Amino acid sequence: MASIRELHDQLVNKERSAVEITQEALDRIQVVEPQIHSFLCVTADRALEQAKQVDAKIAAGEEIGLLAGIPIGIKDNMCTQGIPTTCASKILQNFVPPYESTVTERLAKAGAVMVGKTNLDEFAMGGSTENSAFQLTANPWDLERIPGGSSGGSAAAVAAGECTVSLGSDTGGSIRQPAALCGVVGMKPTYGLVSRYGLVAFASSLDQIGPFGRSVEDVAILLKEIAGHDPKDSTSLKVEIPDYPSLLKPELGSKKQKFRIGVIKETFGEGVDPAIETAVRQAIEQFKALGAEVQEISCPQFRYGVAAYYIIAPSEASANLARYDGVKYGFRVEDAENLMEMYTKTRAQGFGPEVKRRIMIGTYTLSAGYYDAYYLKAQKVRTLIKQDFENAFAKVDVLVCPTSPTTAFKTGEKKDDPLGMYLLDLMTIPVNLAGLPGLSLPCGFDDKGLPIGLQIIGNVLREDLVLQASYAYEQATDWHKQTPPL
Repeated sequence: MASIRELHDQLVNKERSAVEITQEALDRIQVVEPQIHSFLCVTADRALEQAKQVDAKIAAGEEIGLLAGIPIGIKDNMCTQGIPTTCASKILQNFVPPYESTVTERLAKAGAVMVGKTNLDEFAMGGSTENSAFQLTANPWDLERIPGGSSGGSAAAVAAGECTVSLGSDTGGSIRQPAALCGVVGMKPTYGLVSRYGLVAFASSLDQIGPFGRSVEDVAILLKEIAGHDPKDSTSLKVEIPDYPSLLKPELGSKKQKFRIGVIKETFGEGVDPAIETAVRQAIEQFKALGAEVQEISCPQFRYGVAAYYIIAPSEASANLARYDGVKYGFRVEDAENLMEMYTKTRAQGFGPEVKRRIMIGTYTLSAGYYDAYYLKAQKVRTLIKQDFENAFAKVDVLVCPTSPTTAFKTGEKKDDPLGMYLLDLMTIPVNLAGLPGLSLPCGFDDKGLPIGLQIIGNVLREDLVLQASYAYEQATDWHKQTPPL
């Protein structure tokens, strides 16, 4: 499976055309999609038209960027003008946005070729992509298992070779966890580094768009293109964006200063699959071999992340999802005698069980008499978690831990256990609560041949250090070269 840089070299050397590369991706989708179900919508005509434009530039002798002609999948909660954006929900089944999200607009300007919109848990609520209203996505490593979620379609599409890279969104681990379970690289940037304009909101203080790729370099290239200030997004940061790909080196640190890595003590032990602990411990030994200085770090509030998240996120979701009422856009129940009945029936039929569950939790925690007891307390815990990270980054450059406590489980295995499903985000949620960058990359396999992910966490706006550590580890190992037996 060729990388972005390899495909770029083939294009500029005129060994292959963008149309050929795009057609190859579309052919691959046609072959494996009946098994994987990564895409809710394949945009073949638009993709080939975009590819022709890239070929025309090359023929005219114009310079093209690294992403020009590269097939990319977009999670179906990012608005694409003229192309359905459903959030995998019946309530938006026929919604076609009249405008483009900032990230997809930037990718189009860079010449990237969108091959389709990928499946997700409805409104990005879930950790297995089983909450989609339309289809179940399979894990390319084992078709009977889930790909993770909520960006399971984006992760599975990259793992299955249906596109070179893809975009997902991460609210509590929804990029990193499916990246770990599908054996690819996935990154959640610092909150505000990438514009959320055109991203359908789940929990506005936590949501962040980020890239998937088969390698750290592919992720770095895609991140550089989508990052940067956007006046349309009030939470967008006004900061200079480094040239992330140029910072990648196979060595860590320097003779003058050692690279410092902290291992989060609270992420090991009970509840973590022994195979995952073994693989991550071996990865830590590899960092030592690369010359890094490794120390154990305690983040005592880490364990309260899930509890705080499942008050804050549903509270924000209940406010954000109030706009889906059958009046302005999307699905509407027609057989109602009055406005209130239309609201009630539309939401009852349009939303799935997990979305309803979170709306009810959020509405309850924000209600009079419970706001202080739950929501306010959860925000205080969020502050304590941020302080834990601040204390840790005073001592180290990056933190490492497992991405997920388990590898991919069988489809339907946790269907009646929502609490068990929520605990899968144990390692990733604190990163969102603190607004930090985090990346998952492959670091081994369990005895069933399922991928294991290593999570690397950085301080605010230290994507450079996260990518450097990830790249150095990746270059010293072969895990990222393994592909599913499709």
